[in-house]
Amino acid sequence: MIKLAAGEQIGNYQVREFLARGGFGLVYLATDPKGELVALKLGDIAGGGRYVTRFMDVTSERRPEGISPDETPAEAIFFRKDGARIDFLDAQEIDAMVKTEGDLLRRSRHQNLIGVREVFQHEGRNVLALDYVRGKTLREKIRALEGIRLNWFLTIVRALQKMAKAGELAYHGDLKPENILVKPSGAVVMIDPAMRGDERNVITTTPHYNPLLLRDQKADVMGIGVMLYEILTGVLPFDEVPWQYAGREQGGEVERLSLSYFLSYPPPRDLNPNTPEPLAKIIYRSLTVMDYGLAELEADLVDFLRRD
Repeated sequence: MIKLAAGEQIGNYQVREFLARGGFGLVYLATDPKGELVALKLGDIAGGGRYVTRFMDVTSERRPEGISPDETPAEAIFFRKDGARIDFLDAQEIDAMVKTEGDLLRRSRHQNLIGVREVFQHEGRNVLALDYVRGKTLREKIRALEGIRLNWFLTIVRALQKMAKAGELAYHGDLKPENILVKPSGAVVMIDPAMRGDERNVITTTPHYNPLLLRDQKADVMGIGVMLYEILTGVLPFDEVPWQYAGREQGGEVERLSLSYFLSYPPPRDLNPNTPEPLAKIIYRSLTVMDYGLAELEADLVDFLRRD
């Protein structure tokens, strides 16, 4: 692990403080030569959510040696013909994925997606210099019981569709409260799209928000459905994740029955009687209807917001 201290110089940037960590890296606040704030993302020595949560303390504050309750690390998912396997990434693999993430962000310029300045090396490791976005993560706002606006999700859905149509970002792949920043103005910015390595057939995603380990736009639809459910009820719809048959190339009757059982969850109105019925239907379609995509989700969100 590369540990950085306040005042330390890394590339063209001077470190100010530690910001956050995930399953595969750490993020620091720094300033560029002009004094502008940037976020520096460094790969960890090894990565994977199970690695982080198993060997690090859960702390009340964010620090490189621990993990706070505001951070849900992603997993490295390797896809094989017989299904998906969750495993670690070593330092070399993480560095390759960090570079891939930088390339992906460079191609996907959008006001609702974090911007990248450059990818450079420090002590032989790849580092991402990202635009710094002032604000709170959706996770922080949920924990602080602050007001959540449904139009944030509508903005995300529209941004994802626009980038996909332009051939820039086919899907985010790791939508969760930790990866959505809300600015003081109310604007939203997505961060940390799923790192993907096509040659090794691997992505980084968080199974609680992508339980079927999807690698298309339905992963984002399902992630939004899970977040809406969590906001309304305070819990997640699926506990045992990922689904045991996720990633298989072929499915049979056993898999179909298993999927039907897996996708059953307590209706949000059972846990929160104040749940609006149209919103419960949006959650149901997002989680269980496979051909319910971003366009359908956008239409339903617009319809609900107009009623409201």
